[in-house]
Formats: sequence, structure tokens, C-alpha cells
Amino acid sequence: MVFNTGSALLDAIVLAVVSRDSEGTYGYRITQDVRTVIELSESTLYPVLRRLQKDECLTVYDREFGGRNRRYYKITEKGLAQLKLYDEEWRSYAKKVTYLFDGGSTNE
Repeated sequence: MVFNTGSALLDAIVLAVVSRDSEGTYGYRITQDVRTVIELSESTLYPVLRRLQKDECLTVYDREFGGRNRRYYKITEKGLAQLKLYDEEWRSYAKKVTYLFDGGSTNE
């Protein structure tokens, strides 16, 4: 992608991915799902997950998988509210940008 991905957009994408599974999902799966829309390394993802956890948008729990623990991330009510705000902001922003790309003018 040629456009920079700011922290708010990255937070929104991660929250959207995590919210799709009511039981939560694990880091590697989140990375793979996010990569379907933007390029992202695991070293970039984990600070985002920690920040969202610190902000109480995600909770974390461990589950045994293949003889070892796997860390799962689950969206909280606060995270769902934040995701809803991001969704509304994104739709408004995308609509305005699309309008300009389609030849609209901001001076009308």
C-alpha cells in the first residue's frame, strides 16, 4: 500500500479483526488477517496489541495448544465502542475521499 497507516487506522483494523471471533484470536492469526489489507510484521503488531490491552479495548488469556500456551486476544465492551467510533469515522472519511476522487469539489 502506498498510503501510510497511522496508529488509529491500525488500531481500528486490529479491533475489527479481533471482533470477528467472540472467543478471541491469537497473534499469528491476527497478523495473517491484517495482512489481507495492509503489510504488517509481527514486530509491529504486538505493540499495538499491548496498547489496546492497556487501553482496556482487549483482554488477554492463554490457552493450551499443541503442548504449549497460546495467547488469545478478545475485544471488550470498551473495544467494541471504540471500534464503532472508528467505523463511523472511517466511513465518513472514505466517503469524502471517494467524492474527491470521483471529481467532486470541496468548494461546492
